[in-house]
Amino acid sequence: MREYSVPVLVDVPAAANCTDTVFQRAEQEPGRVVIRRKSGDAWTAVTAGEFRDQVAALAKGLIEAGIMPGDRIALMSRTCYEWTVADYAIWAAGAVSVPIFDTSSAEQVSWILSDSGAKAAFVEQAQHRDIVAEVVAGLPERIPVWCFDDGAVGELTQSGAGVSAETLEERRTSQGAADLATIIYTSGTTGRPKGCRLTHDNLLFTARNVVAGPLERLFEKPDRAGLLFLPLAHSFARIIEVVLVETGAVLGHSPNLREVAPDLQSFGPTFLLAVPRVFEKVYNGAVQRATAEGKGKIFKAAADTAIAWSRAEGTGGAGFGLRLRHGLFDRLVYGKLRAATGGNLSAAVSGGSALGDRLGHFFRGVGIEVFEGWGLTETSAPSTVNMPGANKIGTVGKPFPGVTLRIADDGEVLVKGRHVFDGYWDNPEATAEAIDPDGWFHTGDVGELDTDGYLRITGRKKEILVTAAGKNVAPAPMEDRIRAHPLVSQAMVVGDDRPFVAALVTLDPEALAQWKKTNARESATLAELSADPEIIAQVQSAVDDANRMVSRAEQIKKFSVLEIELSEESGHVTPKQSIKRNVVMADFAKQIEDLYT
Repeated sequence: MREYSVPVLVDVPAAANCTDTVFQRAEQEPGRVVIRRKSGDAWTAVTAGEFRDQVAALAKGLIEAGIMPGDRIALMSRTCYEWTVADYAIWAAGAVSVPIFDTSSAEQVSWILSDSGAKAAFVEQAQHRDIVAEVVAGLPERIPVWCFDDGAVGELTQSGAGVSAETLEERRTSQGAADLATIIYTSGTTGRPKGCRLTHDNLLFTARNVVAGPLERLFEKPDRAGLLFLPLAHSFARIIEVVLVETGAVLGHSPNLREVAPDLQSFGPTFLLAVPRVFEKVYNGAVQRATAEGKGKIFKAAADTAIAWSRAEGTGGAGFGLRLRHGLFDRLVYGKLRAATGGNLSAAVSGGSALGDRLGHFFRGVGIEVFEGWGLTETSAPSTVNMPGANKIGTVGKPFPGVTLRIADDGEVLVKGRHVFDGYWDNPEATAEAIDPDGWFHTGDVGELDTDGYLRITGRKKEILVTAAGKNVAPAPMEDRIRAHPLVSQAMVVGDDRPFVAALVTLDPEALAQWKKTNARESATLAELSADPEIIAQVQSAVDDANRMVSRAEQIKKFSVLEIELSEESGHVTPKQSIKRNVVMADFAKQIEDLYT
């Protein structure tokens, strides 16, 4: 059993809550720009004073509407400015925010509203309003539904005009660090989502210690700015929101992950926080564009040079020839990639799943260092993260200050610290199963700690496959390697109780569109391409690459390219792009069976 801990750097006072910084900064620096809000094609500055005033006005409206301390208010929206205003207004009114993914089905919305006992709901668009309204009609108690696009923020602001500043301050300060701030429901890759209870202390302790410790350098720049484009219903994006507000970095919102490229260019963030799929898409998109322009070989040479240069950084630095090639490609290739992200980006943090060392080295070689981290909703998102000057690519970093890690005898990663949630909402049985009597949270992830305290995640405890021959196989690393191929969107390794390991693979629609154009196959359907010999050969090369990292008994012997895309819309992927293995296993049982017959 191995254990590693890092001492606390920043304490959180018992009386503190997440709104303190918003109100204090408005008093001290009212003219400081803290948000840039998208308006058409332009970004409009929002000062600390303006943001505080909007939060306060909306909070007064909530108080006037009868919202009481501790009441739960649902929040279903894409990532947008109104979300952040509503989030902090809910806290300022002493209430608890309950985020819901904007892609959630009526059944999922019904479960979250009823399980949390929500007293009201904010939604962004008419489609969200209609789903929630339909669900609310079937609840034992009707609740108000406020829609951003219907002018709900203005109406609530106007209705709360008579609430005094003293009443608001009394309500705002009634909540301390130990009080509940939010209930975030897990994505539910298996079973019904559980509501994770996160307190103001959980969020503030995490944000302040991460910034004071491993990521301090990212927030030292006077022009620091971050663009939020992950769904704010996800715990990773949520802690990013709190970090940006706490540090005074300029915050921007982009509502659509698939169309974030123009916003990156116009907003010009100094750092990014994203899931690995975003970095995979950036890399694969660059490969496709270069190939389409007839510069595929040049890009491959540039990518290989970037990776070699980054690897050399950890072993004494690049030699003269490598430095020369790296300098040439910096002008020809790398500079264009950095310009595509706004030209100011030099660092990024990746979390949610494994990034893979190839992508980590590629981006560092390009001039955008990616610091990989790890955590779960139950740990307020992060528990570990790499840091500037001590980035061990291929690991998810060391515990941030105040966190202790332990590797159990069976390889499971256990976590202890004030960032760990205080249990599942109204579910003491699940809480007792997750947190043992000694206070260790059992993450379900399997990993290794090296002598310097760096953690490497090797798989999920419940997702370890055991073949008919008794061989234990961790699917995640191989799936990550297969997805690194530009044409691949998703990959799921199978083989539990089977004679050998196999895989299901789907094709990336965006990359496929470019491939069809390059190969004069514009009219080809997805069903036709999934059986096309050239496509199969490309996927085989990705599988071969994955097989190089494992023993012969663990290698993928056969694969099937599915005729559809696994997505949130199809119900096979969570909002953070994790595959719902049980759903895929059920829906594609025939394709899996065909691999073994």
